[in-house]
Amino acid sequence: MRVPLSWLREYVDLPATETGRDVQAKLVAVGLEVETVEQIGAGLKGPLVVGQVLTIEELEGFKKPIRFCTVDVGSANGTGEPQEIVCGARNFAVGDKVVVVLPGAVLPGDFAIAARKTYGRTSHGMICSTDELGMGDDGTHGIIVLPPEHEVGTDAIELLELVDEVLEIAVTPDRGYCLSMRGVARETAIAYGLPLRDPALLDVPAPNAFGYPVKIADPIGCDRFTARTVVGLEPEARSPIWLQRRLQKAGMRPISLAVDITNYVMLELGQPLHAYDRTRVDGPIGVRRAQQGEKLTTLDGTVRVLDAEDLVITDDRGPIGLAGVMGGANTEIADVKNGENTTEVVIEAAHFDAISIARTARRHKLSSEASKRFERGVDPQAAAAAAQRTVDLLVLLAGGTAEAGVTEVTAPSAPRTIAMPADHPDRVAGVAYGRETVVRRLQQVGCDVYGQDELLVTVPSWRPDLSEPNDLAEEVIRLEGYENLPSTLPTPPSGRGLTDRQRLHRRFGRALAGAGYVEALNYPFIGDAVLDQLGLDADDARRRTVKLVNPLSDEEPALRTTLLPGLLGALRRNDGRGSHDLALFETGLVFRPTGDETRTERLTVDRRPTDDEIAGLNAALPRQPRRAAVVLAGAREQAGWWGKGRPADWADSIEAARAIAREAGVELTVRSDQHAPWHPGRCAALFVTSAGEETLVGHAGELHPRVIKELHLPERTCAMEIELDLLEQAVDGALQAPRISTFPVATQDVALIVAQDVPATTVEEALRAGAGQLLESLRLFDVFTGDQIGEGKKSLAYALRFRAPDRTLTVDEATAARDAAVALAAERTGAVLRGA
Repeated sequence: MRVPLSWLREYVDLPATETGRDVQAKLVAVGLEVETVEQIGAGLKGPLVVGQVLTIEELEGFKKPIRFCTVDVGSANGTGEPQEIVCGARNFAVGDKVVVVLPGAVLPGDFAIAARKTYGRTSHGMICSTDELGMGDDGTHGIIVLPPEHEVGTDAIELLELVDEVLEIAVTPDRGYCLSMRGVARETAIAYGLPLRDPALLDVPAPNAFGYPVKIADPIGCDRFTARTVVGLEPEARSPIWLQRRLQKAGMRPISLAVDITNYVMLELGQPLHAYDRTRVDGPIGVRRAQQGEKLTTLDGTVRVLDAEDLVITDDRGPIGLAGVMGGANTEIADVKNGENTTEVVIEAAHFDAISIARTARRHKLSSEASKRFERGVDPQAAAAAAQRTVDLLVLLAGGTAEAGVTEVTAPSAPRTIAMPADHPDRVAGVAYGRETVVRRLQQVGCDVYGQDELLVTVPSWRPDLSEPNDLAEEVIRLEGYENLPSTLPTPPSGRGLTDRQRLHRRFGRALAGAGYVEALNYPFIGDAVLDQLGLDADDARRRTVKLVNPLSDEEPALRTTLLPGLLGALRRNDGRGSHDLALFETGLVFRPTGDETRTERLTVDRRPTDDEIAGLNAALPRQPRRAAVVLAGAREQAGWWGKGRPADWADSIEAARAIAREAGVELTVRSDQHAPWHPGRCAALFVTSAGEETLVGHAGELHPRVIKELHLPERTCAMEIELDLLEQAVDGALQAPRISTFPVATQDVALIVAQDVPATTVEEALRAGAGQLLESLRLFDVFTGDQIGEGKKSLAYALRFRAPDRTLTVDEATAARDAAVALAAERTGAVLRGA
């Protein structure tokens, strides 16, 4: 909601020194979200005056039409002589009153005006359009042509209200009454402690039998309908400048006088209205639900197929408007520019059901200024006042005559009342406000309050959001000031903190962050398309997904079964935005249905579920293991004066898994594997040993080239995914700190020749088992193939470090341990000591 400060001052006598920033601070303090304060006309400097076009000379020989004009600006130019101006616009003629900016002036955008030679003539100023003055769209996209009654030489800055401040307010759904000047003025008056001049306090004639006939077939959808008729309108009457400017500042475009007035009253009182050309309405106006498949052409020219849930306005021919959303084209106010005239109008001011309007607007993807207000709640008592205000303006500005007939159809209703203990706001806020303060604040928002210790509060008609005692308490608290609430930190009970599991999961994240990975949080939703792009088989368990009833996106209707799609999407976006060296990680739940889930009944909310009902809910949930995943692309080590750097490869993804496993105190076993979406020759399966059994916990390696192409990823992208819950299960007691020996290490290197298809990890396992307790670490430092080794063979060179905790090892002891390791490797893998 855009609120011009000059308009706001009509309803509240703000101090003359108050600026938009001051009002913003006050409104924010009472709970309104004032996002910005726009300074309209900032930097504008005159002279900017009303002028009258005296002559127009068409200049020939240019690519576009150019006119050389003389304009009478009175004494504003200091000489009284006509001002010579070159202009390219075509929408004005000799005798028209226009807006002229003279040399020495500055327009918005720091555009200084000076005499300059152009198109072979000297132009002493400009004839202005709305865009050049920062006024907004007036629908003409041309020169401003003023009504003839304005005198030449009048200051146009004041006439056009070019300098103002506009507050941009983000109105939350529960504060729909603030989508009007009346509502914002009420909050401003409360914030400043000043009286409010309520624009809805008008003398409204009583309904009678002579008004335009109205039939309500659905009193639940429309509980109030007011109709008034104005005749004898002057077709040529234009909206006055003040009316146009207020609409423009509020973000609306002036259209025609009748339409502008209905929009103006809507902005002023918050009540949407609609004006029908009475000569185009056939019979009584009705309100009913649409028939399935009925059609209506709305004002935007779109033919809409109606649903049986839609509330429509009708005449004897059928629908003439989508109630509370948009009118129909067949009863539209005539456009004078097209040679049409409207001299009689029927004004509709109705109150429609908020939920019905919201559903209709979403169903037709048609959000309008009217629907935004109705779906947030409109004051039903304001309909008659809004209709009267519209009639008054039509009579005043369009020369019309209000007919005596007044139609008002209402459904029986009673004011809403709420019983509340007087000290309820005190108990909610933890502050002793006292009864007098509570009553005073509730009366300020428009409530009628009765009672002493137990208050009976009658809620004002414009506050449909107030429905229970906590709502009333919130009103008291916000008006007394949220900043005045005391801050009290809760005291946690001793002995509480993070669980061992939580600490472990945090260590996983810190380990990856310490290794240079950046955490990326992604939505837990996927679609079948990305599973196809990952190349998963039809029977892959990751294709069994849990579908959502109300997904955020139809393209991603299921819960994720793997973390990779979200991470790879984040990598692709960052790479497309110029970040090519990437290392991302994520930890989170995946959802893996087993097929054994049961269906459960929908539980009520009026009581706590029983233990059996909670157990039934848990049984209906899919398995939700916690996983960690990383993706890498680009350089893993940057090049510079220190060296060439190196790109990320499959080994880095395996090392990420090992870093996680080390935090759990678990040793990973790595074996080659073939598993989508990884490259069949560069994929590692990750195992842990728990209770003497090996368990597959994840995979790592380089992605398949086909997957990289399908997902538009950088070449040689690598990834790893591991199940943290399985790692946690493999933890054997508390994590033990390494023991540091004070005795020296004994290093022995061995090179073993094995068959080409024997995995290095298998050889490594045999060496570890054979070396015994003295082995401290083992590292593969070379792989060699060639004619010297033999066809189908490879050489694996390992560095073995031996150390005893209680003594210095002798050469014989280290050699014996090495020989035992080589012997077991030879037995298990057929390894032969190179050079033997």
